[in-house]
Amino acid sequence: MQGNDIDKLIKLIAKLPALGTRSARRIVLYLLKKKETSLLPLIAGLQNVADNIRKCPICGNFDTDCPCAICNDKTREAEVLCVVQDVADLWAMERVGLYRGQYHVLGGILSALEGVTPEDLNIEPLFERLHDGIIKEIILALPATIDGQITSHYLLSRLKEYPLKITTLAQGLPMGAELDYMDDGTIQLALSARKEI
Repeated sequence: MQGNDIDKLIKLIAKLPALGTRSARRIVLYLLKKKETSLLPLIAGLQNVADNIRKCPICGNFDTDCPCAICNDKTREAEVLCVVQDVADLWAMERVGLYRGQYHVLGGILSALEGVTPEDLNIEPLFERLHDGIIKEIILALPATIDGQITSHYLLSRLKEYPLKITTLAQGLPMGAELDYMDDGTIQLALSARKEI
């Protein structure tokens, strides 16, 4: 039987994605057994993130810099903008190392079932970024799901008034797939074989 504080910690960890109470118990027990080498560095790391990480006002990425390191990188292609659902997708694209343009994180996708509308997403700042005419290509790297397709069609209908090349990732991504769960080779292939829409 564990104490009240340990129970609270187990419940907090169990709320994390893909973890249940059983896994949370094992994690907490491991951390308690390895207090000096695991628990205390984890606490320090979490506190550092809580104190210093911000959401980039330009693209929506998380970073200690504001704007983020990607938006500040002058060696990246300013004329290509990749639109992704979430920061996890941005990180997946960066992990592959093939893409050298800019990003825009929507913060979700449209969903009638969940009541997510365009106003709930980071869509208007996307169009504000197009006014200066620097961006020449938009890559829609959204999930190959029904909601992802609906979001793509919505964006397409609004992007048609801009003189842009609009591409999407190749259909090598399986239906229902999310970028964060794809292996690097699949993402590389999908990015290099993107097509205009």
